[in-house]
Amino acid sequence: MHAMASTVAALRNQIRVAVGRYERQTSSAFTKEALAAICEHVDADIETEPTPPKAEMRAAILVAIGEAPTFDPSAHESAFRKAQLQTIADALEEGA
Repeated sequence: MHAMASTVAALRNQIRVAVGRYERQTSSAFTKEALAAICEHVDADIETEPTPPKAEMRAAILVAIGEAPTFDPSAHESAFRKAQLQTIADALEEGA
């Protein structure tokens, strides 16, 4: 397990690189394509073709990594929190 990244932007970039996406120079939330890549890497139980809404993919990711007990897209309308990003980064690292 890596030490906790210092910023949300650094965590997002760490996750992007882990799923084969590119780093971004500016801080920005994940695109639908990046979320779909994360879903595939954590074996989330969601069909990514066609690309579902972001909230559904965030909910599926959190269930897949054990961070949410149930699939509830309405609880994940906004971007991941820093602690969630760290858990996702850790799950991706463990699966590498």
